[in-house]
Amino acid sequence: MDIQWRKSSKSADAEGDNCLELAESGGEILMRESDNPDVIVRTTRVKLQAFLSGAKAGEFDDLV
Repeated sequence: MDIQWRKSSKSADAEGDNCLELAESGGEILMRESDNPDVIVRTTRVKLQAFLSGAKAGEFDDLV
């Protein structure tokens, strides 16, 4: 299966090795870090949207 990974155009790393990449496969959303591409996290669109909404609302600001 040919997975098409995407990363943000706002990636600050010139080498491209410090990014979170996303793909869709088989109805799941896949996530990986470009510097560790063998570790893949699988989730659903609904769960990812809930996480992104929380991040945009500042729910995780205390972690950074």
